[in-house]
Amino acid sequence: MNATGPDRYAVAGNPVAHSQSPNIHAQFAAQTGQHLVYERLLCPLDAFLPTVQAFAAAGAKGCNVTVPFKFEAFASARRRSPRAELAGAVNTLRFDEQGWWGDNTDGLGLVRDIQANAGQPLAGLRVLLLGAGGASAGVLGSLIAARPAELTLANRSADKALALVVSHARWAQEHGVRLQASTLQDLPEDRFDVLVNGTSASLAGAGVPVRGQVLREGGLGVDMMYGPQAQGFLDWVAAQGARPRDGLGMLVEQAAEAFQLWRGMRPDTAPVLAGLRAQLAARG
Repeated sequence: MNATGPDRYAVAGNPVAHSQSPNIHAQFAAQTGQHLVYERLLCPLDAFLPTVQAFAAAGAKGCNVTVPFKFEAFASARRRSPRAELAGAVNTLRFDEQGWWGDNTDGLGLVRDIQANAGQPLAGLRVLLLGAGGASAGVLGSLIAARPAELTLANRSADKALALVVSHARWAQEHGVRLQASTLQDLPEDRFDVLVNGTSASLAGAGVPVRGQVLREGGLGVDMMYGPQAQGFLDWVAAQGARPRDGLGMLVEQAAEAFQLWRGMRPDTAPVLAGLRAQLAARG
C-alpha cells in the first residue's frame, strides 16, 4: 500500500466514458479493505503507449485495457502470462519495477460467467464465436479449455479467423476440441448450442453481425457488450428462441481476476453483479 495515498489504477481505452470498471473496482476495494482509486484513462487512437507510460510514470500500479488497444498492450508488456501469449492480446497490465506484466483475464471472465452465473456448462457443446479481433483472441483459449466438442470461429474476413485458428490449433488438439474457421457469410444454419458475439457490431450500433437461424432453441447467446448497445443482439437471440445474456457478468468476472493479479485476493463477484444489474434496470 502507498503510504502517501491510495494506489492508482485505470481502464485505458477509447471510448471509456461508458465504462463500469471504476464502479466495479470501487466495490471490490470496499469489500476487501484495499486502499486504491480506479479511474478512466482516455487514450488517443494514435497515442495509447505514451498515455499509459505517463500514467505509470506518475506512480500508478496498473491498468485494464479495452478496445481498441489490446494488441498494442500485448506489444508493450515486457513479460506476459501464458494465456496472454496464447491470445496475442492483453487486457490487464501491472506496472512492476522489472517491467510491465501483461495478462488476459477476458477468457476466464467469460467462461466463469457462462458456466457459474448463467449455469451453462460448455463441455461437449457446439460453440460459435463471432469476430477475430482482440476481444475474441482474448477468450478463445479459455473457451477451448472448457472442452466444447466443437468451436467455430467466424469473422468477416477469412484470413483473420484462420490465423487465430492456426495459433490455437495445438491448444485445441490438447483439449480434444474440433476448431475451425469460417466467414460470417459462409456460416451454415447449424443450430449451435452457444453463440458468443466478440465483434464490435454492438459497440458501433451496427446490429447483429450474422444472418439466419444459427442458435438452437433454448441455446445461449452472449454479447460481450452490455447495456443499451447490446439490446439489438439480445432481442435477436430471444427471437430465435434462445436465452440472451449481455457482457456485464463477463466484465465483473474478468475484473475480479485483474483485481486478484494486482492485490493478491479475489473479491466476491455475486453482490457486485447483482447491484450493477439493478442499477442498469433502474435506468430503463
